[in-house]
Amino acid sequence: MRGEASQTTLAMALITLSIFLIAVIDTWAKLLTRDLHPMQITWGYFLAIASYLSLWALFVPKARRLAFRAKRPGLLLLRALLLVASIAALYIALVHMPIAEATAISFTSPLFMVALAAPLLGEVVDRHRWGAVVVGLLGVVIILRPGGEFDHWWALLPVVTAITMGLFQLVTRVLARVEETFTMLFMTGVGALFWCSLVVPFTWHPAGLADFATFYLLGAMGVVVHLSFIAAFQRAEASVLAPFNYTKIVWVTIGGWLLFDDLPGPATWIGCAVIIASTLYVVHRERREAARKAT
Repeated sequence: MRGEASQTTLAMALITLSIFLIAVIDTWAKLLTRDLHPMQITWGYFLAIASYLSLWALFVPKARRLAFRAKRPGLLLLRALLLVASIAALYIALVHMPIAEATAISFTSPLFMVALAAPLLGEVVDRHRWGAVVVGLLGVVIILRPGGEFDHWWALLPVVTAITMGLFQLVTRVLARVEETFTMLFMTGVGALFWCSLVVPFTWHPAGLADFATFYLLGAMGVVVHLSFIAAFQRAEASVLAPFNYTKIVWVTIGGWLLFDDLPGPATWIGCAVIIASTLYVVHRERREAARKAT
């Protein structure tokens, strides 16, 4: 029992580290958008990740064997595309809006995963979960305040981030049944670089050595994030770790205040609370359903 508790504690520490690093990456990306196109930042991020994973595969025999041993390469490339779309949409949004608001809206990702699981995976979504989805979207409306300062097309980009991340998670659920972890990690990193490379020539701005050094620093953080996520979910249930995702709003709010003098208004906090409550309700329903099936 003590060993299980210590593993859960370690999982919580790992997921907290992951969320903190994601907040740092996103905040730094917003800083970079002053001089570079968001698509260029996305490309540099995945260039670094693909480089690190390629070096890993080159020097670690087991990783080298698994790197290209994909059972469903097409679906892995789709997973990479969804990840690129999710990150690029967020970075473009960060050019125009504060990071806390964009982050709060992106918290609807689990709700879109629930909504899309029915038509795409044939899963049964009960009325309680559908209700949570509707409530979560109401939280988005509260944050965006139609007719207010976010009444622009780019205000919907965090919603695109949430939808594509929900799809990314659904595809991950399918691939996790047949693919090795490193195969998924490697193919997603290399695939994301491939997709970004198709677009980045049209958005290129001059970049110096300092920019590339930043790309590789952010990419190193990204690799740590992925590995920490994997290690955390190997040690604890998803329902235990899910609430820690929302610590990101704390980190990005601090970063937005210190670096951009942005502080969320009451509507953002109310909308964020509505979104978080609705997603935690979904997590609660999932946990109850899993417990019912186990008995």
